[in-house]
Amino acid sequence: MAPESDMKLLAPGVFAWLPRLGSTWGMANCGLVSSQGETLLIDTPYTPALTDVLLDAVREVAGPAAEPAHVVVTHANGDHTWGLQQLPGAEIVATRAALDHQCIEPTPQQVQALIHDTDPDQPLGWYIRRHFGRFDFSDVQVLPPTVTFTGRYDLKVGSIPVELHEVGPAHTVGDLIVHLPEQRVVFAGDIVFAGDHPPHWAGPLENISAACERILALDPEWIIPGHGPLMRPDELRSYIAYLNDLADNADVMHAQGRTSIEAVRILLDEDRYPGLGLPERLAITLGTEYRHLDGGSAAPDMLALMNHAATIAWEYSSTA
Repeated sequence: MAPESDMKLLAPGVFAWLPRLGSTWGMANCGLVSSQGETLLIDTPYTPALTDVLLDAVREVAGPAAEPAHVVVTHANGDHTWGLQQLPGAEIVATRAALDHQCIEPTPQQVQALIHDTDPDQPLGWYIRRHFGRFDFSDVQVLPPTVTFTGRYDLKVGSIPVELHEVGPAHTVGDLIVHLPEQRVVFAGDIVFAGDHPPHWAGPLENISAACERILALDPEWIIPGHGPLMRPDELRSYIAYLNDLADNADVMHAQGRTSIEAVRILLDEDRYPGLGLPERLAITLGTEYRHLDGGSAAPDMLALMNHAATIAWEYSSTA
């Protein structure tokens, strides 16, 4: 069964597709720009089936013959790109660095194996089934971008100018944001999360805060996060304060000789960030921050970080 979703009109010709499934992994926001018979998608959902749901919503608002000729990929995580095969012939635009992340992202087949072949009585198997078991990745084909850039890339959809700004490395090594200057809208991808703790893979946190400051400098009226409800600038400022506080705590506890997992447990026991869902994802973001504090530049071990998050979730679910 497809999740409920909203196609929210933000400005003439500009829509945000917002899944409604509560705190969970994988349900990413997407965007649509439609003008003068031309359409552009911003990201795709996690699977071909979910992408078909999105495309049905696109046709409802842009016309029954609407077929996006362009897709902008904000970053290369699967939950923003694994529906691309449903858009054969579309131009796929991403940063050049997004190709680097595709090399370390687990494949759909590997994620499918984790869902079905791990031990459900151990933290990782339990966690993967809980958050990813609803998805079918068996037929997903990972497509690379057809157009890549560094810095900035401009295009036009009908009469609507679209600016793509590279802001990575931040959430991943290859992030971009989509700025619609005339509509005062920014699609932030996973630079920004709303309602839940983010799992940032590349970092450091100061880069993510700087990317958010760049968004504010564009003077948007609406910010569409990669996950969660729409945001106004003041809400983005609160998110920046969260990132900066998390960075400060990581710096202090790293200097004290505590491990990243110990730091996560301290923050959770303090209830430092009440109201945010998926607190176990602090294990991913703090693990990333510690990698930088240790002076490392190696690519993240995404499965190891996920295992840390699963372990924290397992521990705190058993003590709740």
